[in-house]
Amino acid sequence: MKSGNAILSSYGTTIFEVMSRLSEEHGAINLGQGFPDDRGPADVLEAASRALLEGWNQYPSMMGTPELRQALAGHAKRFYGLDVDWKTETMVTSGATEALTACLLGLIDPGDEVVLFQPMYDSYLPIIRLAGGVPRYVSLKAPDWSFTRADLEAAFSPKTKLVVINDPLNPAAKVFSRGELDLIAEFMLRFDTLAVCDEVYEHLVYDGRRHIPLMTLPGLRDRCLKIGSAGKTFSLTGWKVGYVTAAPHLLQPVAKAHQFLTFTTPPNLQAAVAYGLGKDEGYFADLANGLQAKRDRLSAGLRSVGFDVLPGAGTYFVVADIASLAAAAGFDGDDQEFCRWMTAEAGVTAIPVSAFFVENAPQTCIRFCFSKKDQVLDEAIARLRRRFAKG
Repeated sequence: MKSGNAILSSYGTTIFEVMSRLSEEHGAINLGQGFPDDRGPADVLEAASRALLEGWNQYPSMMGTPELRQALAGHAKRFYGLDVDWKTETMVTSGATEALTACLLGLIDPGDEVVLFQPMYDSYLPIIRLAGGVPRYVSLKAPDWSFTRADLEAAFSPKTKLVVINDPLNPAAKVFSRGELDLIAEFMLRFDTLAVCDEVYEHLVYDGRRHIPLMTLPGLRDRCLKIGSAGKTFSLTGWKVGYVTAAPHLLQPVAKAHQFLTFTTPPNLQAAVAYGLGKDEGYFADLANGLQAKRDRLSAGLRSVGFDVLPGAGTYFVVADIASLAAAAGFDGDDQEFCRWMTAEAGVTAIPVSAFFVENAPQTCIRFCFSKKDQVLDEAIARLRRRFAKG
């Protein structure tokens, strides 16, 4: 019997599904999957409800509703000083992963090389391979997930079509510095390269930092495609509303891919996201401050248990090194084995960071999600403390 697509069939079940099933089996607290456990902002929910009951519920424009696209242009100007033509430089997608898919399928020709920073979001590589792209990896190094000029020299070549950059970066909670972005920009200009910028966590940046879109750097305005996510900005991950901002010559081929994927996105959700993007500065500040407090709460708890918590400047996640704690507990295994063992033994689930690497993966780092209610985080720490207090 003939088999399925060879590229997709070569991938196993995603680590998120594997660990979530194991978590359910053991009645564990699941700090593996990255989504909040609250309802999101009430006024944004009300805007969606009102638009559903009173508004248009047939196909909206493939590119997105004018209302949301205008809001995206306003958001770009307000937060980053970017002048964006909403009619030619914005597009709405059914989630940021669909935006990524449309960008990569729309831009990559078979044989094009694509530079990837690992650890990386797990959908990048399958999409690139489906498009016929050839991945080239830059391995970020813990604890600060740094890279060097030499790393970029080894990855970029005259065949490089584009680089994918996730900033802030899931799973490492890294926020790229201006110096790092300048170095990437130098290589992009040197090798005449594009960038697909996965910036879904753009408003989840902590400790007084500011997100710097790669698109805002000199010479890169017409080389970058900026991807955002209403799910992350409004804590409504199930809505699956994403968006792309790019120069017209880049957005056009991406739109052609988009039209054969999901085509369009529910209009009532677009209306609510347009409303949300216009919320005052206090909303965005409170979002970051509230999540920073949760990061600090979980990090302090993990340290009290004996984990070595790595620096984390953004996203929903903290990464912990298990080496010393595992040794004290008499555990001899890698990060994947530890996450399975911890789920069964302590009733808390995390994700092994090695699952986000193709090569050169660290073997002692695991990722926890902190975008949960305080009582959930506290109970997770209590469970870990009970188990690891045994020595």
